[in-house]
Amino acid sequence: MYTKEQQLGKRKSRKQKDKTRITAKVRKEVKRRSGGKCERCGITNPWMFQMAHLEQASHVGPGDDPTNIVLLCGPSVNTGTCHDFADSTKEGREWRKRKRQELIEFYQHEAGNS
Repeated sequence: MYTKEQQLGKRKSRKQKDKTRITAKVRKEVKRRSGGKCERCGITNPWMFQMAHLEQASHVGPGDDPTNIVLLCGPSVNTGTCHDFADSTKEGREWRKRKRQELIEFYQHEAGNS
């Protein structure tokens, strides 16, 4: 005999897409932190802004952690955008690591001042 939860197929752990999905709270925080500009090049009026994972979603980079999400000009599929740079080049991958560390330090400092 199966329990009601087993019958409904309730998962014990979150699916990968649920772990990597960028939450509304993080979106709001990233927009506040970025001041409405690309966090790599500083442009304020691109064709498109996109939220980007620093630790990629394919590697289960969390979407509920503002130190893992940045606002970049995009789209990621267009050559020459910051999102494309961050995803598609060796230099971009190195930039993502440095930016992640910078954000961790930023939030530690911010927490120390509150």
